[in-house]
Amino acid sequence: MAVTGWLESLRTAEKTALLQDGRRKVHYLFPDGKEMAEEYDEKSGELLVRKWRVKSALGALGQWQIEVGEPALPGAGSLGPEFIKENNANPIFMRKDTKMNFQWRIRNLPYPKDVYSVCVDHKERCIVVRTTNKKYYKKFSIPDLDRHQLPLDESSLSFAHANCTLIISYQKPKEILVAEAELQKELKKVKTAHSSDGDWTSNIKSLSRKGRHES
Repeated sequence: MAVTGWLESLRTAEKTALLQDGRRKVHYLFPDGKEMAEEYDEKSGELLVRKWRVKSALGALGQWQIEVGEPALPGAGSLGPEFIKENNANPIFMRKDTKMNFQWRIRNLPYPKDVYSVCVDHKERCIVVRTTNKKYYKKFSIPDLDRHQLPLDESSLSFAHANCTLIISYQKPKEILVAEAELQKELKKVKTAHSSDGDWTSNIKSLSRKGRHES
């Protein structure tokens, strides 16, 4: 029921689609005012970006919070090259999924693979990463499983290490694969505009109004 409930909320959300720079970009507006934006590779259909934005108690739009995709470097344009270089030496956490797996990459971790421990914390419903040398610790949830109210399975979790990057994979449950396939069918029904503009989310309201006017 949870999977159906989340899929139904996506179906009923107000959606606007845009084809830009080889990516199919979809904006969702939910009844509670929350927004979600996704970007898919036009050819492969692979999810490249998912981010969320909510309004404050006073109705002001907040910053986009990235769930999937490259993290934005805060204020990078106003920082000197020395600071950016130093910041880039710190571990960088990001999520980059594949068709069959949720996947996270943590860059700038130079330690050998046997130093890392990656496990499931069932009580807190999260994945925990730690090193035996106590140089790195992180825990993170899988929002997709939370939205679908699915349990975490330790046997679905694996990790690898190469080029100073820890790659953590979690095999998608069949319920997720079915839901993702159903969503793609639903998105094919959404009329898609074309644009070469840079920041598509800043123009989403005008695109949405245009879509309603033409429908």
